[in-house]
Amino acid sequence: MRPYDPDSLHIYDTTLRDGTQQEGLSLSVGDKLSVARHLDDLGVGFIEGGWPGSNPKDAEFFARARTELTLTTAVLTAFGATRRAGRVAADDPQVAALREAGTAVVCLVAKSDLRHVERALRTSPDENLAMIRDTVAHLRAEGKRVFLDAEHFFDGYRAHPEYALDVVNVAAEAGAEVVVLCDTNGGMLPTRVGAVVAEVLAGTGARLGIHCHDDADCAVANTLVAVEAGVTHVQGTANGYGERCGNANLLSVIAGLETKLGRAALPPGLLRELVRVSHAIDEVTNSVPDPHRPYVGASAFAHKAGLHASAVKIDPDMYQHIDPAAVGSDMRMLVSELAGRATIELKGRELGLDLSNEREALGRVVDLVKEREATGFAYEAAEASFELLLRDEVTGRQRFYSLESWRVIVEQRSDGQVVSEATVKLTSHGVRHVATAEGNGPVNALDTALRDALEKAYPGLADLELVDYKVRILDGKQGTGAVTRVLVGTSDGRSRWDTIGVDENIIAASWSALEDAVNFGLRRQGERADPNAT
Repeated sequence: MRPYDPDSLHIYDTTLRDGTQQEGLSLSVGDKLSVARHLDDLGVGFIEGGWPGSNPKDAEFFARARTELTLTTAVLTAFGATRRAGRVAADDPQVAALREAGTAVVCLVAKSDLRHVERALRTSPDENLAMIRDTVAHLRAEGKRVFLDAEHFFDGYRAHPEYALDVVNVAAEAGAEVVVLCDTNGGMLPTRVGAVVAEVLAGTGARLGIHCHDDADCAVANTLVAVEAGVTHVQGTANGYGERCGNANLLSVIAGLETKLGRAALPPGLLRELVRVSHAIDEVTNSVPDPHRPYVGASAFAHKAGLHASAVKIDPDMYQHIDPAAVGSDMRMLVSELAGRATIELKGRELGLDLSNEREALGRVVDLVKEREATGFAYEAAEASFELLLRDEVTGRQRFYSLESWRVIVEQRSDGQVVSEATVKLTSHGVRHVATAEGNGPVNALDTALRDALEKAYPGLADLELVDYKVRILDGKQGTGAVTRVLVGTSDGRSRWDTIGVDENIIAASWSALEDAVNFGLRRQGERADPNAT
């Protein structure tokens, strides 16, 4: 791998500007400051903070960043447009906002497609070039480093290549450090991107960057191909946030640069922060992490098929394109009806169980999993329930109580209020417990009653909280008589686990999942099992 040199390959993040154009994504100024800190922790070279001349929020961000944001690796950048037609850059209010943002770097956007110049800007080709020349030269004279985003470059180059090249040459001659070729509509394919970059480099000699949108599902590939063709400045957004189909996922680009192309994109040792930073930014933006994201997703190094697991047991590299640890991830084994002995053995290893000499137990577990998944269980979504099943077969069944009965009553009262009441009767360590509780639904009432009945024997149950509840009808053709799958998420304030129940009766399925959740939680807390529990 080439030595790390932040100037030889720019890693430029535009999450706080282009990423926030994603539908449904809105960040407060505090959120933007938090995301910037996470990006700086990762070691990116540039963070585009927003467009200070376009809205009060971005203006506030740059004002607060001067006193609240201390960056160790990244350089904060302000984004804006070239001066308006018929004006002078020094007198343009928007250019003034860029000067006053207080950043060492300014990134300007300019039209490079002749059709956009004439139809969107409604100005002449020569005036557009003058706008670029005047604005770049003015900001350079003010001591700013200037990058220029050549918007719609690839479409413009296809329609009017001479004019697109004029934009690059004028910007570079005026002092732009980098001219960024933008696939604004996101429709380019890798082979064409590589060819255009090579032609532009040969025709201009300018330092080039690349900015790709993902409308053809090629943004990351297009970015990497552009680097191979000679680009030395890459733009993208964390987790691929962005308008329409999103931008190039900068985290995937970084991983590809380092692990595939041998380019040092981050300071040494920071690539393994990729997963943590991805999830941290999802948390700030209130986005649900996509488990199937390359490199950083929970499923990126998850193996389900038995054939794959057998090979992974011999050599993990046989079904993994990189070492997961390189990006801060880990290999996971998924248990399902596709599982074989190798899958179960590797999963046991994850749980701290050496099953290499437990051939009979492995066979029983494989058979049980296949049998139960045929009836509707899905253990890959409920690893706590699988762990209970595995430990029961390998180390012996452990339970903390014997159930006598449970009952739920749903009542609509005269005032229209609907109340659920559950009663649970059980015995733990020779003591019979009966608890009745009300809830805002039958499952909530059952959960409360179960824990009320057990808390005297196991006070640690007070830390457990039901945090998620999902129901799926497995065969809709059966109507109300269909088999129901229930997934329950439980937390003790430090970690979370998921359990499953399947039954024709939704309450019975819910009870099964709740029982697994409580039993798993008590095991995790190291509580003493009841040797007489059944």
